Amino acid sequence: MLFRPHYSVPLLTTLGLLLGGAVHAQVPIAAATAGDSLTLDTTVRAVLDANPAINALQEEVNQAQSRLDETRTYLKPVVDGTASYTRIDPVVKIPLGDATFQLAPANNYDTHVTARYTVLDFGRANAAINAAKSRALTAADQINVTRRDLAYAAAQSYYSILFAREAIRVQDAQIASLRQHQREMEKRVEGGVSTNFDVTTTQVRIAQAQDRKIDLQSQLRNQEIQLARLLHRPESAATPVRGRFEYNPQSVDVAAALTRAAENRPEVKLAKDAEETAASQLRVAETSNKPTLNLVAQAGGKNGYIVPNLERFRFNTVAGAQLSIPIYDGDRNKYQRATAQSAIKGAQARTQDTQEQIRADVLQAVNNMQTSTARYDNSQVQIAQATDALTRAKARYRYGVGSNLDVLDAETQLAQSRLSRLQSIYNYTLGQYQLRRATGEQIW
Repeated sequence: MLFRPHYSVPLLTTLGLLLGGAVHAQVPIAAATAGDSLTLDTTVRAVLDANPAINALQEEVNQAQSRLDETRTYLKPVVDGTASYTRIDPVVKIPLGDATFQLAPANNYDTHVTARYTVLDFGRANAAINAAKSRALTAADQINVTRRDLAYAAAQSYYSILFAREAIRVQDAQIASLRQHQREMEKRVEGGVSTNFDVTTTQVRIAQAQDRKIDLQSQLRNQEIQLARLLHRPESAATPVRGRFEYNPQSVDVAAALTRAAENRPEVKLAKDAEETAASQLRVAETSNKPTLNLVAQAGGKNGYIVPNLERFRFNTVAGAQLSIPIYDGDRNKYQRATAQSAIKGAQARTQDTQEQIRADVLQAVNNMQTSTARYDNSQVQIAQATDALTRAKARYRYGVGSNLDVLDAETQLAQSRLSRLQSIYNYTLGQYQLRRATGEQIW
């Protein structure tokens, strides 16, 4: 299963819709609150340590290894002991003149140890061992896929929390700016140079900004609950996340990234494992109707020997060989081979599909990063333009040739530009981790 990141997560969707407010003061993308304690690295490691899915997969690895060890025992001899007692009544007696000759005792005792060893099976045991090895390897490789997906989910949740916190700071600054603007309007109303309409309009903008802040706080809480689930902590506990949320552009060699992805992605390894398992099952089917040659040796003691004493318990040995040749199985082996060959073709097709999907993952990650870079550059231009527009709108309003709505609209445009820049940084940051995931690079 491929874990694919989505940039249209609820948090981003909500923030994209809630860009109607304004903020004039520059809000830095800085560290989180001082009481936090989890960095990105410690967050990812804590998620990996706490998640029971990895423990469950590890137990599957242990089970596969145990089945492999069990299969290897087919190459070893089997020794067992047997003790039996049989009562025969009546026993056969033959009269010989004045004497009577008894063929068997009434009470029969037999104890022996038997050893069996397969000398030749035409590769049947080795085929079963190779199939078990392939399944054990697949179980181990699945752990790497799960750890990678959990690490990426942890990083995504981590940066979503930092993003939501920073967006709330932007919203707080917008509310503070609007309240300051409201106080200025109230003074102008008292001086008779403005009307209550300007105050009411500003109050509406403040209420809208507060409503957006409530939505942002809800989104932040949802992200904290998600991270708490990944950490397997109570949802009521505070999420101790700290770190910096900043823009660090990097150049990407697409060809090199595609090469690394083809070599390092665990999905490729799993696909190859599936091919090997299917091939091993075909070898098992091909050897299942081969002859087998077994050696048998037995040593023990029993009574019933006619000479010299029928009741005497005597040591005895038996040795032999057994050749088993399958003759007819109702075409069972034929259908087993057909099933195994079909499984090989299916595994090869899935490998090809996996390779194509990996290539698409890399190209999509690169495209997302390039798009985010372009949006960041565009938002920088928008911020400069919106800042100039706000300065001019305030000057026009101050000299009585502009309206209060012009100022509010200019502040809204500036806030939209700053939130757009914040979102482009968030998208680019996740794009970097998407690329690392696409190329098979470890996040933890």
